[in-house]
Amino acid sequence: MKLGVNVYSEIGKLNRVMLHKLGEEIEGLVPDNFERLLFDDIPYLKAAQHEHDCFARVLKQNNVEVLYFKEQAIKALSSDEIRKQFLKEFLRASEIHSNKVRDALHEFLMSLSAENMVNNILAGIKKKQLFIKTNSLADFITEEYPYYTDPMPNLYFTRDPGACIGDGLCINSMNTRARKRESLLLKYMFMYNKYVFPDETNKWYDYGMPHSIEGGDILVLSKKIVAVGYSQRTSADAIEILANRILGYKDFQKVLVFEIPKCRAFMHLDTVFTMVDFNKFAIHSEIEEPLNIYEVTLDKDKKPLFSSNYDNLEIILKKELNLQDVELIRCGGNDKIAAQREQWSDGSNTLAISPGTVITYDRNYVTNELLDKHGVKVLTISSSELSRGRGGPRCMSMPVNREDI
Repeated sequence: MKLGVNVYSEIGKLNRVMLHKLGEEIEGLVPDNFERLLFDDIPYLKAAQHEHDCFARVLKQNNVEVLYFKEQAIKALSSDEIRKQFLKEFLRASEIHSNKVRDALHEFLMSLSAENMVNNILAGIKKKQLFIKTNSLADFITEEYPYYTDPMPNLYFTRDPGACIGDGLCINSMNTRARKRESLLLKYMFMYNKYVFPDETNKWYDYGMPHSIEGGDILVLSKKIVAVGYSQRTSADAIEILANRILGYKDFQKVLVFEIPKCRAFMHLDTVFTMVDFNKFAIHSEIEEPLNIYEVTLDKDKKPLFSSNYDNLEIILKKELNLQDVELIRCGGNDKIAAQREQWSDGSNTLAISPGTVITYDRNYVTNELLDKHGVKVLTISSSELSRGRGGPRCMSMPVNREDI
């Protein structure tokens, strides 16, 4: 196994993956902040943690090294100087405008160990923890809101703040305020945790860049082709920057840009399209019809070259991946009600851990049976609570190292 970052496919044997086990941040969810924190429901934490442990156990049973995001972030923030630097950025990203509040929070967090500091940051710092008297209008207006800094309940979807592509990392600029600080933690992990990201790791994109891109929209289809969703969360400008950086590097020759509906049900490309084997894909039926696909390549002078294609997904995949045949496995099959239901609980959001072997949610039984009939080995995990966050096994995982195929 090559050490460090190595992701040149969606289906190569998974060797190392980053997860985040849900914690106290989930208890900060209430109906009043659903829109602010991007949730539709509240997972029952104890049950969700049990389900997540089962997910990690399935990975470990299949010889996958599981890294936990929080533990690796704590290791990165090992010194006082690093923590000071981090907190300046964290408080800025948390939009703490009052100097008095910002200074008090900085002092409070610096008084903690790295572990307790990260625990507080993830859980959100409540006003009852630290009473700070100020006279600003902004603080007066927001005094009923219980947090100085919001909790980070979306972090268990580790796919989004970062994406490993080839031997490099894309530290994503998240689309929503609620998730931007997740990428900040990853940025410090990249800089100061060399067990996960050795010095030779390339950086394709960085936290704080002005154009949003999220990991659920990035699929490494082969050593030559990366697919990116042009979606609700990922902008065309960010895709162009990413393409300019990876094209021509080693074997990458083309970025395929899939334009998908810009709505919550189709939040990222991987909610409607994942690769499960060399020629098999789990899809939502609405992307089966002709799509706008944009191509980014380099001309002979290594300058970006753009083109577009409007065709059926099957034809596009055959052509781009040089396949004789393609099997598109519909989420929910041909039953429109099942398709909508299982799409909502991420039936097509599969995590391939080797060619033809995937992890899925057990609740999506129609899709799982279809995958099985198509010769795909399906490893199911319990999902009554995890699925309330609107993300599946692929969303909950950031592959760091896969074997080449």
